[in-house]
Amino acid sequence: MQEPSVLSLKNRWTRYSVVILLATALVSAAVGFIWVPYANNRQAALSLWEAICSAAGIPAGTRTSALGDDAAMRPSNVIVSANMMRPANAESIGRGATLAMRCTMCHGIRGVSEANSPNLAGQVEAAIYKQLRDYQSGHRVSAIMRPMVAGLSDRDMRDLSAYYAYLPHEREPGRDTRAAPLLVSNGAPMRNIGACASCHGGYARQAATPILDGEPETYIRDQLYAFRNGARANDLNQQMRNVARQLTDAEIAELAAYYASR
Repeated sequence: MQEPSVLSLKNRWTRYSVVILLATALVSAAVGFIWVPYANNRQAALSLWEAICSAAGIPAGTRTSALGDDAAMRPSNVIVSANMMRPANAESIGRGATLAMRCTMCHGIRGVSEANSPNLAGQVEAAIYKQLRDYQSGHRVSAIMRPMVAGLSDRDMRDLSAYYAYLPHEREPGRDTRAAPLLVSNGAPMRNIGACASCHGGYARQAATPILDGEPETYIRDQLYAFRNGARANDLNQQMRNVARQLTDAEIAELAAYYASR
C-alpha cells in the first residue's frame, strides 16, 4: 500500500501539524487581541469588540460608560484637538492682560518667572488653557493654583491663554548651546521611550504640548518626578507617565538642565 504524500491531509503527521499550527494561531490571537487589551484596560470595561479594535489600532464606538461617570476618574476632561482654541483677537488679549495682573507674583510681569514657576510668555495657547482647566477641575493638583482659577470662566481661561501666548518667548543672553541629549533627539527605543523632541520641539509639536525651552530647571525636574511617582496624572493617555517611569534620577536631571539652558 502506497504511503500518502507528506503534504496530503491523509498523512496523519500533516494533520497533526496543521491542527497544532491552527491552535497556536488561535491562542496567539486570543492573547494579543483579547487578553492583552483587557489586562491593560481593567477599568475601562471593554467589550469583546472594543478589545479587538484596541489591539488592532482601529477606533471603536465611543462608550460613555468606559469613561466613567465621575470626571475625576479621568486624567482630564479637556478634549485636545488642533482647533480647540478660537483665533485670538485684540479684545481677548487685552482681557487676558488684565486678568494676568494677579499672576505676576509667580509668573512675572512679562510671563517670565523668577520663582521657579513655569514661564508662560510665548507658551502654546492650548497648553496653557488645558492646564488651567485641569487645575480648576482638580485633575492637576496644586494648593496654589486651585484657588487662583476657581472663579475663572471658560472665557477668562481662554483670554489668559491668548495673552501669554501673545507675549514674546524671551531668551536670556548667553544661553547654553550644549548638544541635545540622546533622549531628546533619539529617545531610548529599547526602553519604549520616544524622543522628547517628537512632541516638545519644532514642527512636530502637538496641539496642547508645552514648549520646554527656557523653563526653570527645578520646575521641569519636579514635574518629571511628579509624573514618575503618579503625583501628576493629567496626561490624557499616560504619555508622560509612561516615559517618566523609565527615567533615572540622572536622566531627569540631564533633561531638566538641557531644556532650562535653551
